[in-house]
Amino acid sequence: MSVLALLHTSPVHVPVFDALRDEDAPGLELRHVVKEQLLAQARELGPEAVAGAVGAVLAQAVAEGADAVLCTCSTIGAVAEAASASLGFPVLRVDRPMAAAAVAGGRRIAVVAAVASTLEPTAALIREEAGHRPLALRMVLAEHAWPFFEAGDTKAYLAEIARTVDALTDVDVVVLAQASMAPAAARTTLEVPVLASPRPGLRAAAAAAATAAAATAGRTRTG
Repeated sequence: MSVLALLHTSPVHVPVFDALRDEDAPGLELRHVVKEQLLAQARELGPEAVAGAVGAVLAQAVAEGADAVLCTCSTIGAVAEAASASLGFPVLRVDRPMAAAAVAGGRRIAVVAAVASTLEPTAALIREEAGHRPLALRMVLAEHAWPFFEAGDTKAYLAEIARTVDALTDVDVVVLAQASMAPAAARTTLEVPVLASPRPGLRAAAAAAATAAAATAGRTRTG
């Protein structure tokens, strides 16, 4: 059985990913690490300011037996992913599969976020996935949503996000930039794809963890 550690910046993600694991990868062991202060610091000082702290969390997760790590926070996702090479184990950002799907879905892409610090990292990821293909990226802040999230009013939070999405025009696909926004996709009426990151992100990370676990087992047998 493979082990996947998940780095969250909010505890609300824990039951979401547990439920997705039960549906899509029941043999996968999840180990949740919640570090709320990383998002607060990244919003104040920029994602690079927390690179050292993120690296320490990732290293600890693998030292405790994780085969791979999935970062579920889009604001610090690039920092976490960049640590993979130097640390020598798979670190995935939850929104990369979503970004790839968005690029495949059309040129006119709207990125919707409830936290402003998430917009540019998500847009940069979409540009990276697009390569040389032309894009018309629009960044949209659901500016009234985040206070509801902080107050624990999930219903109002998701309703505000859905309202923001439904007001969009002239787009081929919409990206919900934060994992916490995912349930809003089912509440929208816009007649274009509205993409969320948790399910495709977890599937990609589960595959990476399984591959890493198999490689470790193979080295053990031959060693």
